Amino acid sequence: QLQACGGGLVQAGGWLTLSCAASARYHMGWFRQAPGKEREFVAGISWSSDTTSYADSVKGRLTISRDNAKNTVYLRMNSLKPEDTAVYYCAAKAVWYQTGYDYWGQGTQVTVSS
Repeated sequence: QLQACGGGLVQAGGWLTLSCAASARYHMGWFRQAPGKEREFVAGISWSSDTTSYADSVKGRLTISRDNAKNTVYLRMNSLKPEDTAVYYCAAKAVWYQTGYDYWGQGTQVTVSS
């Protein structure tokens, strides 16, 4: 069962690390949904960690990683901006090149104050 955690309130320029329970057999992704906006892709990582992908808006500030021994995927968020405020979700998929994700977890709220 996927469950994102680690959200909270942080000032602009600060950092947070989100985590999510993950199966080593699945490729994992992080998504976010801001109020009044559609859910958007943030970052993805293959099951072996040899491939990652990022939305252009977060490149250089957010880093996705995973520890398969702990069945956990992380999203390290640095230099946070108010526009990063959203509910963040983790998701899992069986095939890297498939567009959709198979499983979704409950989100965690991230609020960045200016």
